[in-house]
Amino acid sequence: MLRLPRLATTATLAAALTLLAPSTASADEPTLSDPRVVAPFHFDTGEAPENIALEPDGSANLTLAYARQVVRVDKHGSSRLLSVLPAVANPQTPVFGLALVMGIVRAHDGTLYVTYATGTSATGIWRIGPHGGTPVQIAQLPTDTLPNGLALDEQRGVFYVADTARGIVWRVPQKGGSPTAWAAGTALQPLPEFDGYQAGANGIKLHNGAVWVSNTDRRTLLRIPVLRNGGAGAIQTKAAGLDWIDDFAFIGKDDTVLATLGMDNAVTLVRPNGTHAIVLTAPDGLSNPTAVAVHDKNVYVTSSSYFGPVTNPNLLLAHLDQGQGQG
Repeated sequence: MLRLPRLATTATLAAALTLLAPSTASADEPTLSDPRVVAPFHFDTGEAPENIALEPDGSANLTLAYARQVVRVDKHGSSRLLSVLPAVANPQTPVFGLALVMGIVRAHDGTLYVTYATGTSATGIWRIGPHGGTPVQIAQLPTDTLPNGLALDEQRGVFYVADTARGIVWRVPQKGGSPTAWAAGTALQPLPEFDGYQAGANGIKLHNGAVWVSNTDRRTLLRIPVLRNGGAGAIQTKAAGLDWIDDFAFIGKDDTVLATLGMDNAVTLVRPNGTHAIVLTAPDGLSNPTAVAVHDKNVYVTSSSYFGPVTNPNLLLAHLDQGQGQG
C-alpha cells in the first residue's frame, strides 16, 4: 500500500485521496473499443515489445527488449527488422542483469533514437537511420544506470531519459555528448524497502511545457515543469495509486492520460484531477503491457509478457472513442 505522508489539514487529505481513487469511466469521457492484437511476438526468442514510436502513416516502431531489436510494424501487422543493438559480453544491467533495448523516440526527419541498458560502456542513447541500419551510440550513461523511457525536445535540442535504477531524469544533447542529471529526488527513486523488482522513474513524456514521469514502485504519475532557463521545476504528483505503472501517453491537449499497469494486465485512463479508471484488461489481449501510444483515433499498446506465467507478447490496437466535449 502507498504510504501517505502526515497531512496538515482535512482538505489536504481529501485531495490526496482523490489522487489515489480508482473509479468507473463516465459517459462523457474517452473510451476504447474494438481492441485486437495486430502483431504477435515470440518471447522465447527475446521478442518482448517494450516501447513505441509512431510513424506519420501509423506504422509502429517497437523496441524488442531482450532480442535487442528495433522493428517496424504496419497497421496490418506486417513486421520488418530495422536494426539490432550490438551484443555485450557479460552485461551487468541493474534490475535485469541482461542487455535490453528500452525506450524509443522518432525525430521529425525520421531518425530513431533508443536507450540501451547493458551495465557496460554501451549503456546510453543510440541513433538509427530512418530506414534502419547499423545503430550508432551518441551518448554514454553511467554503467549503474537503467535508461528506460526516452523523450525528445527538438526545439531545445535535448533528450530526457528516465533512469529506473537510480531514480534520475538525465538530460542529453540531441547531437550527443555528456549527460547531466536534470531532475532527482525521492519522488523519482525506487522504494528502498521494496522486495524484489525495484523500479523508480520509468515512462517519460513531454507535454504542455513539462516533463512527465511515471514511478513504478511509488505508483505515481509526476509532472516536472521545464523552466525558462531549461532547468527543472519542483516535482508535482499528478496521480497516485497506479499499481505497476509503466509507460503512458496523452490523448489530447489537456492532461488526460492512458497508462499501462504492467502486473495488473491493464490500461487505465487517468483524468486531469488524478482519478483513474480501467479501460483495457487481459481478456482484451494484454500480457504485462509496457507502453501506449496514440495516433489519430488509434491507440497502440505493447505487451511484453515479462512476468508470465502466460507468455503472449504482442502489439494491440484499439479505437479511441472521444466522449462529449472531448477534442
